[in-house]
Amino acid sequence: MPLTRWKRNTSRLLRSSALVLVAASVAPCPAFAAEGVHHDAFYWLGEINKASAVINTDEGLLDKSLAPKVAGGIATVLANGDKPGGKRPSTVITFEPLMIQAAGQEVTLLHAGRSSQDMLATVRAAMLRDKVLALADQLNKTSATIVGLARQHAGTVVPNYTNGVAAQPNSYGHYLLGITAGLDRDAERLREAYRRIDRSPMGTTVLNGTGWPLNRTRMASYLGFSALVDNAYDASQISAVDLPVEVASIVTSIGLHAGSFIEDVMTQYAQPRPWILLREGGGNTYVSSAMPQKQNPGLLNSTRERASTALTLAMGPVMRAHNLPPGMSDAKDAVVNGEMVDSAIRVLQGWDKIMQALVIDPKRALEELDSDWTASQELADELMRKYKLPFRVGHHFASELVEYAKAHDIRPSAFPYAEARRIYAEAVRSYSSNADFPMSEAEFRAALDPVAIVNHRVTSGGPQPAEMARMLKEEDQKIAQQDAWIKTTRGTIDASLARLDRDFSKLLK
Repeated sequence: MPLTRWKRNTSRLLRSSALVLVAASVAPCPAFAAEGVHHDAFYWLGEINKASAVINTDEGLLDKSLAPKVAGGIATVLANGDKPGGKRPSTVITFEPLMIQAAGQEVTLLHAGRSSQDMLATVRAAMLRDKVLALADQLNKTSATIVGLARQHAGTVVPNYTNGVAAQPNSYGHYLLGITAGLDRDAERLREAYRRIDRSPMGTTVLNGTGWPLNRTRMASYLGFSALVDNAYDASQISAVDLPVEVASIVTSIGLHAGSFIEDVMTQYAQPRPWILLREGGGNTYVSSAMPQKQNPGLLNSTRERASTALTLAMGPVMRAHNLPPGMSDAKDAVVNGEMVDSAIRVLQGWDKIMQALVIDPKRALEELDSDWTASQELADELMRKYKLPFRVGHHFASELVEYAKAHDIRPSAFPYAEARRIYAEAVRSYSSNADFPMSEAEFRAALDPVAIVNHRVTSGGPQPAEMARMLKEEDQKIAQQDAWIKTTRGTIDASLARLDRDFSKLLK
């Protein structure tokens, strides 16, 4: 190898290695912190205590003369926890001693009608609620990126595959909208799951309520919940377990959708001349340490690995919950379940980057189509649609034509019209005495033209331009509606917590 080429390849390898090292040094935290606040258990225990102080004082369950002292103790614990290295306990029995230390034993009067069971069920619901909103947000962003690429390639005709084999021509934009349809269902599932998660268990105590006349509705309102968990037994014994399992099913669906798409792209990487690749550089690809010709699809590999991790974590709630009596804590861990949701967010972030890095070669895609007979079904369809030839007879003719073409290495665009007429006469002889091929040469060529096939589809939901325009518009509307729902929902929570802060601050005066 010439010295200059060796230096160039070595330089590329070093740059790729540096990118890998930099990526490895970054903690695998999802980049969604700026898109929404994600509070820990300590924060939510503090909010529950603040709300209890306000409500119980207003409704006579806590002597008003004690309210400033109790509120001051809560404020002290929260302020200390916010300091660098401050204590931020995540359980009721470790949080309460800090309040006693700050305000004395009287602070435990706040515990009227409460239990670790309903308090921690509320904490977990609030934390899972935040995570689900973050997942919905990233899902919407990734879907928007896919729809944008679909719009760009609405008229790009490529091969599509079934059973791992080239099947029919299609618009790449139509293919991507099919992928997005699956993500639309995931978004719908997230909204439905959120509605069930967004219910407050507070005030149900252990499992059968309490003799204290707690105002559960007001508590739910202060914490940003839109409704109550109605049944006190369900609150901490049943729903606290099945909600993480429901979210796990959505994480599973997202992971499967991502993995399926990635594997479809990876199939092209096995070809010497793919029609779809990742743009080189930017961490998308990296060179082989031994084989100079190779550009390994690192981004595809790493995102597929993330999808596998998400699927693995999604099995956790089910495995931890099965064969246990109601209410056991195994499947309730908010941190573990949160990491499961974070893993799906990382999958979607990687997928978003893949979509931005894809390079489609329309000319090479048409060459791929012309190298196989993915348009052969159109011959049988045209003969039946225009000339009333039974489909199976037309299918037999098309099969004979394809067999002859492959035996003689003839591409669809170069197949002799005269040969098609001869094969047709032989193929239909047993069906009809009229062996004349009814299609003109222009009709025959059009039936084998993948672009014409795609553009002339009439099926609702097909790849023809009019349907593509309709579906793209509807996808834009769905994405806008999902974005509005996320913003409105977050705004409702933020407004509720701000109102709690204002009312709690009055107790401190």
